Amino acid sequence: MYTERMSLSSAFTESDGDSYRPPLIGALLRVPWETVRARMLAGLHERGFTDLVAAHVDVWRYPGPENQRPSELATQTRMTKQALNYLLGQLEQLGYLTREADSDDQRSKRIRLTSRGRAATEAIYGIVQEVETEWEQQLGPRKFAQLRNLLAQLGQLPTPTNDRG
Repeated sequence: MYTERMSLSSAFTESDGDSYRPPLIGALLRVPWETVRARMLAGLHERGFTDLVAAHVDVWRYPGPENQRPSELATQTRMTKQALNYLLGQLEQLGYLTREADSDDQRSKRIRLTSRGRAATEAIYGIVQEVETEWEQQLGPRKFAQLRNLLAQLGQLPTPTNDRG
């Protein structure tokens, strides 16, 4: 059971100072995600992808941009189409991807990773595997497997949409 006080200050996790409330699940999930994201960016820089910034990493959110329409990727990453297209334009200029005509719909585009984009994808995969290995060593194989299983189960639960008609 969680007993330590974490430094996650917000109106949702802290009260008026006298009575402590443990962090809610969103805060608990945010901390590991921010750790992974920071490690991804640092690892990319260590591997020579120094032209990428934190916002670019979001474009590689699982399952990644390859063969996706920008509108689909915007939905997955929860970005506006304008924000995502701005990032895609930057990544295109940096040589990580191209946007090509969609063979199924000539009005639409598909994202294609270049060899540099595929190399960044492989680097990200390796970096996240390193984080997972560290966490498995720290938590132990059984607990880490439980964590992975529970997160996978949560990912399969139906979620409410913003389309409430």
